[in-house]
Amino acid sequence: MNRIDQVFQGNKKLLSIYFSAGHPNLEDTLPILRALQSSGVDMVEIGLPFSDPLADGPTIQKSSTKALKNGMTTEKLFQQLENVRDEITIPMVLMGYFNPMMQFGIERFCQNCKAIGIDGLIIPDLPVDIYHERYKNLFEQHGLYNMFLITPQTPEVRIRYIDEVSNGFIYMVSSASVTGAKNTFGDPQINYFNRIGEMQLKTPQVVGFGISNAATYQAATKHSRGAIIGSAFIKFLEKEGIDNIPKFVSSIR
Repeated sequence: MNRIDQVFQGNKKLLSIYFSAGHPNLEDTLPILRALQSSGVDMVEIGLPFSDPLADGPTIQKSSTKALKNGMTTEKLFQQLENVRDEITIPMVLMGYFNPMMQFGIERFCQNCKAIGIDGLIIPDLPVDIYHERYKNLFEQHGLYNMFLITPQTPEVRIRYIDEVSNGFIYMVSSASVTGAKNTFGDPQINYFNRIGEMQLKTPQVVGFGISNAATYQAATKHSRGAIIGSAFIKFLEKEGIDNIPKFVSSIR
């Protein structure tokens, strides 16, 4: 069973943390993973830095740029993660854009992911229909789930199509904007969470974009199985450092 499926068993509300590989320092990837796992995080999303991250807000863009300047590449990340499963047992998802994966070679990319124990991918610029037609079989051959994003503007027919072809979870974007931390959710977001909940989708939903504190985490998980924190964690990491990661996690739940 895929580790993502395992973590969704039971009724626990999940906490997933996103960080950019190679940031703040090139060799921080494994220390961050260790600290997140020991702090009780349920799942991690490792960002593959890209020079043109369309869905990312300024904080993640800045961290991605810094990681690239530090020397992070797809090849380097795979090298860093080569023996990661000797100590990291929680689900690991790579989040990145399709261009670097194509440059690396899609089949080779999937082979590397399988070899090191990556459980799934989030590729914001890979449309679900293209994935379904061209890549789903390849991904599944290598044990990789591919998670798709929905927004408040995504039509119901599209959401149900995503639900039909999805494994793992659906990434429920909290608003029609780029990533970035917010202090609270307004009525439009709450209504959106309720609407998706009423659709009774088969695939669990996890909320991302705008989760920054205990209040937004609780609001997001009231209508979903979990929440993803990215920008707020990256800001904390830059200010407080890896040693204080348990402090960040405990402040959320």
